Amino acid sequence: MKWSLNLGRIAGIKILVHWTFALLLGWVAFTEAQRGSDTATIFLAVGFVLAVFFCVVLHELGHALTARHYGISTKMITLLPIGGVASLEKMPEKPKQELLVALAGPAVNVVIALMLWLVLPSFSATPDEEFFLRITPANFLYLLLFVNVVLVVFNAIPAFPMDGGRVLRALLAFKLGRVRATQIAANLGQLLAIFFVFIGLFYNPFLILIGAFVFFGAYSENVVVQHLDFLRGHVVREGMITNFVTLAPTDTVRDALNKLLTGSEHEFVVEEEGMVVGTLTRSQLIQAVKEEQMETPVVKVMSGEVKTFNVHDKLSDAYTELQKTRVPLYPVLENGRLAGVINTDNINEFIMIKSALMH
Repeated sequence: MKWSLNLGRIAGIKILVHWTFALLLGWVAFTEAQRGSDTATIFLAVGFVLAVFFCVVLHELGHALTARHYGISTKMITLLPIGGVASLEKMPEKPKQELLVALAGPAVNVVIALMLWLVLPSFSATPDEEFFLRITPANFLYLLLFVNVVLVVFNAIPAFPMDGGRVLRALLAFKLGRVRATQIAANLGQLLAIFFVFIGLFYNPFLILIGAFVFFGAYSENVVVQHLDFLRGHVVREGMITNFVTLAPTDTVRDALNKLLTGSEHEFVVEEEGMVVGTLTRSQLIQAVKEEQMETPVVKVMSGEVKTFNVHDKLSDAYTELQKTRVPLYPVLENGRLAGVINTDNINEFIMIKSALMH
C-alpha cells in the first residue's frame, strides 16, 4: 500500500503502518491536550492506542498463520486508523478451512482478554462511567481487556468484510455451496450496513462510516465470488486478447506514442521474435515524454520484470491476480512464446457474455 511505513516482519509477514495512522495518534494527543492533560497522560493515551493496535496485529496474524497452514500466504499486514488488514492471497474455498481462518483472528483477542482477566484483580464494585473516559495507569490493562472483548463482539457481526460474515458464509456453504452462501451473507451484511447508517444519522456519525465500509465490502465480496463462479472451468486462452499491438525493444518512445495516439491500446507488450522482454504502460510513456526522451528506446523506460500467464492456466487465477495487483495487463505465453495478453476489461466482458448466455 502506498505511503506506508515498513515496521519489519513477524513470522515472515511484512507489517506496514499507513501514514493516516499518524493522524489518529495526533488526534488522540490533541484531544488529551484539550482536556488539560499533562504530558505523562498524553503519552499514556497514545501508548494505549499503540497497545490496542498491537492486539489488532496479533488478530491479523491469527488469520494469516492459520491460512498459511492451508498453503495460503500473506504478503503483509497494514495498520489503518480503522483497524488492520491482512493481505491474504485468497480466502480458502473449502468451508471448514474458511471457518477456521475466520475464527482464528477473534480467537486471539479472546486469549488476550482471558489472560488479562486472569492476572488482573477483580473489581470490588462496578466501575462508573468516568472509569472508561480517561486512560490512567490504574485502568490501562482493564481497558485493554475491554477493547479486546469489543473487538471480538464487533467482528462477530455477520457481515462482510468482518470475520462474522466469513463465519456465516462458511457455515452456510456446508449446505448451500459457496456462491449461494455468499449471496445470503452479503445481502444480510448490506441490510445491517443500512441499519448502521440509519442509527448513525441520529446517534453517532462514526456508524455511518462503518455502515458504508460494510455495505461496499459485502457488495464487493459477492461480486468477486459470482465472477469466480462464472470463470470456473475456463482457461486463460478463452479470455485472452489475441489482436493486440506490440513494441520492439528498439522502438523509440516516439514510436510508442504514435501507436498510443492512433489506436486503442493503453499498454504495450515489448517483445522480440515472440519472446517477452517487458511491458510499457501509458503512465510510463507519458513520464518519458515529460522527461523529453522521445528518441529513447522503449527498453530503457519499460518494466523488465513481468509476470506472465500460460494459455492453459485457470482464468479464475488470472482474474484474482489482476484484482489483487491492479496491473493493467499480463502477457500470455504458449510454449514460451507470446500468444496474447490478458486484462481485467476482457475478463469482465467474458463474464458478461457467460452471464447473458445463462439467462
